[in-house]
Amino acid sequence: MARYSAQFRNNVLRKLLPPQSKTVGEVAAEFGISTATIYGWKAKMNDGTLQVDDGAQGARYRQLTEKLSLLLESRGLADEELGSWLRENGLHSEHLGVWEQEVREAMTKGEQQAREELREAKKQLKKQQRELQRKEKALAELAAIVTLQKKTELLFRDQQDD
Repeated sequence: MARYSAQFRNNVLRKLLPPQSKTVGEVAAEFGISTATIYGWKAKMNDGTLQVDDGAQGARYRQLTEKLSLLLESRGLADEELGSWLRENGLHSEHLGVWEQEVREAMTKGEQQAREELREAKKQLKKQQRELQRKEKALAELAAIVTLQKKTELLFRDQQDD
């Protein structure tokens, strides 16, 4: 189960409120989290059970999806706004550089894993194709043998009748 920091959760919930007043679906797509999670946070916020420090995490312990969302959000800010945005999210400018590297490494690792899986799948497919060809040849040989046996039986039966 993913745990998000209180700052991240509050940023998500803030998008639902005026002046932005985005829909839960829009916010979920923007941040890459499920609508159920947002609805849960919204329900807790509405009934007053949402704790301010609930789920608070240091910048180092945030989920990769949360880091990516924050990175993307920071890219859209002007330099003048970045400082206040960093303070609002409890971050330092160094975090952004480190997180960018983490995201790149995760993506590279994912690409390498996907390439390896593709290579393995191709190997398996080739092996199955060879096996299928072998079985088709054996079946063709068997069909030829059965046909010859039937013809031989007919030929001998005709000779015995004479």
